[in-house]
Amino acid sequence: MKKYVYLICVALCGLVSCKDKQPVTNRVSTGGIKIDYPADVQFVSMSAESLAFTNRTTGQLTEAALGATVELSDGLYDCAYEAQVVYDNNGTSVSGHLYGAASGVEIHAGQANFTITAYLFAAQDDFIIEEIFFTGTLYPTGAQYHGDCFVKLYNNTDHVLYADGLAFVETKFLSVQKWDYQPDIRNDTATVQAIYVIPGTGKEHPVQPGGSLLLCDIGIDHRSTNANSFDLSAADFEWYDESTVPSVMDIDSETVPNMDKWYCYTKSIWVLHNRGFRSYAIARMPVDKETYVRDYLYTYSYVMHLEAGDFPMTQTAYKLPNAWIVDGVNCSVEAERLWNVLPPAIDAGWTSCGTINSDPTRYFKSVRRKMLYLTEDGRRVLQDTNNSSKDFNVSCVPSLVEEQQTAISADGTPATGRTYDGVQPMP
Repeated sequence: MKKYVYLICVALCGLVSCKDKQPVTNRVSTGGIKIDYPADVQFVSMSAESLAFTNRTTGQLTEAALGATVELSDGLYDCAYEAQVVYDNNGTSVSGHLYGAASGVEIHAGQANFTITAYLFAAQDDFIIEEIFFTGTLYPTGAQYHGDCFVKLYNNTDHVLYADGLAFVETKFLSVQKWDYQPDIRNDTATVQAIYVIPGTGKEHPVQPGGSLLLCDIGIDHRSTNANSFDLSAADFEWYDESTVPSVMDIDSETVPNMDKWYCYTKSIWVLHNRGFRSYAIARMPVDKETYVRDYLYTYSYVMHLEAGDFPMTQTAYKLPNAWIVDGVNCSVEAERLWNVLPPAIDAGWTSCGTINSDPTRYFKSVRRKMLYLTEDGRRVLQDTNNSSKDFNVSCVPSLVEEQQTAISADGTPATGRTYDGVQPMP
């Protein structure tokens, strides 16, 4: 009998313990959240102010109107803000969109008191990033294949754009690792470690409205090396590296012109981070290469806190002023993400392929910008709110894989069907 009583007590203790571990949910007033509105904008009206809370532990999304009371469990959150506005533009009332974000804010005991800096979104009259394929493909053996990553840029305007002088860059900092970098320049400057620029004198590379520009790692037909890959020999540009490491050499395509390499951290070859830990942007460079390399070096320091102790570190990268960036996309992975490397002024959200570090399901997947609608002449208009969490479809079959009906998995299963954006099917 004592044995049974003991077991019952253990079971009850277990139930109590499990109950104690349940998250504490409180009614949270969002009235304590301050919105720091742009000081240089004269607003005529403002409506639909809303907040979106994403729990950093569970991934649960909760939305509410600014000022409303919402049920939230204690924990760390990412909070995104948006609103519809009408503002004065030289005497004319213009409709616009406000957005902002705060990352890693603590909500405890029903208290939510923090500030979100809001930015006025004005669609740039320039290219946007349409798609990033950073995960790569696999050989039929299941081994990782390198060289077939690509990026698509898109002309979302109603007129011709010229790609001459447009830079594609990768951030130095990782979204899954965060230190106190000093001097802190993040509010107005991105820190980058790879810069490749499309050559041209100004009007050599026109892209029509609704047209895409394909940038790639190696512009060859990769199917000759990996039956599960696809053809990049007709890409518009490739990033090529003259490696100084004999065991790791790049391939210079005979059919795809090279981008102009302004700087890259590696002495061998540059590839996109295949787990999505780095972020990407495109920029218009108002200075020449020599001036940039000379004047925009960024030397920073931080203390690396590890179990073995604290280690002071000093490193270098390059500064890219936010004012030069025409579009940026934060990338990460849900289980490891700590912060958005690009600030809210560039991207208030983030996107991904896979949910965990080294996710085996991430291969053969890309992130693709959502389509809003088709115009009467069949031109796609893509969504652009400077919030990648809303603007991108995640873990999509890449557009080139759909077009060429190549493999979507290591076993060689071919793609079937076409979509406008990885989700919406083509007729």
